[in-house]
Amino acid sequence: LPGSAAASNPWLLSSSPAVTSYTGQVSFPPLAQSTVYSAFPQTGQTYGLPPFGHANLTPMLCLDASPPENLPAGAALPTNVALPAGARDQDEVGRRNSVGKAKGKGKKSDSCPPTDTDLERIFLWDLDETIIIFHSLLTGSYAQKFGKDPATVLNLGLQMEELIFELADTHLFFNDLEECDQVHVEDVASDDNGQDLSNYNFLADGFNGPSGGGASGTTTGVQGGVEWMRKLAFRYRRLKEIYNSYKRNVGGLLSPMKRELLIRLQSEIENVTDAWLSTALKSLLLIQSRGKCMNVLVTTTQLVPALAKVLLYGLGDVFPIENIFSATKIGKESCFERIVSRFGKKVTYVVIGDGRDEEFAAKQHNMPFWRISTHGDLVSLHQALELDFL
Repeated sequence: LPGSAAASNPWLLSSSPAVTSYTGQVSFPPLAQSTVYSAFPQTGQTYGLPPFGHANLTPMLCLDASPPENLPAGAALPTNVALPAGARDQDEVGRRNSVGKAKGKGKKSDSCPPTDTDLERIFLWDLDETIIIFHSLLTGSYAQKFGKDPATVLNLGLQMEELIFELADTHLFFNDLEECDQVHVEDVASDDNGQDLSNYNFLADGFNGPSGGGASGTTTGVQGGVEWMRKLAFRYRRLKEIYNSYKRNVGGLLSPMKRELLIRLQSEIENVTDAWLSTALKSLLLIQSRGKCMNVLVTTTQLVPALAKVLLYGLGDVFPIENIFSATKIGKESCFERIVSRFGKKVTYVVIGDGRDEEFAAKQHNMPFWRISTHGDLVSLHQALELDFL
């Protein structure tokens, strides 16, 4: 992408799943489990939390939320849900280092969602290699771990990475916001004066990202100044508007050619990852359908590319923008602390992820952690949710 923020980008994102269906898109085939997973070795393992719906929910004391012993490993999942396209690798350090600076620098509920005060259980999800397979496509670790063709897998990862940065640069202000990254989309909202942005020209307001200098003759103000912060807040407000407008139709932001490319990539990635995303979506949608439960995303990807990933993988309906946090600046432990401050300590939190970052953060906050390392872990998670173990 010549001249864009994605050009020559070595940055390995940490991304997210499925996309909205378009005319002519073929539904993904039912999940076919290619591997027989061995029975769980745990004997008498308990979760440390009552079954969902219990009147007296208490904070969990059990930190290792391994699957219970009597769940049939690899049992068939329902296949009547047409889900969109989308392993724990050993590149956690590389992933952590790669998410900071990008480009060239090194079943659905018909009811209203529950209010914060109604919530009983919140599931804190990691994105890459938990819900979606993305980073490990680029590093080669997925191909190695699961016996896939390395060149094919890498090519898919590179094409998806290009789409992510093109969307982030073209529509989500990443050129302006890369160095002004926030943990949450509302973090600078207090600097927004509510000005009507219908006819606002973001290209001509002299913001110029973190330098704050603007073009010669402009009065954009210095970085951190009132005027500069106001323009920063405008960008995050528009970012939120775009996300909400296109969360069910990201194709509306793409050219017809890129839209067709996205549909193809979704299908091929879903195929090469043995329906990883579809399997994860079963749990996400089950949680969403419950009421008094919520999915929250905490990712090590910067916020703007993370939003691009969520849209391109079709997760916009699963994760409202208010429920997406980027841990790039402050780390997952601090993110979890912010989330607990927002929703309170009476809510039960469950952490789902593939990495040591979220596992350590969960332990520090006395939250159970469900590790995702293989397809079997996703299958077991869905079974545990269906049986109200979680």
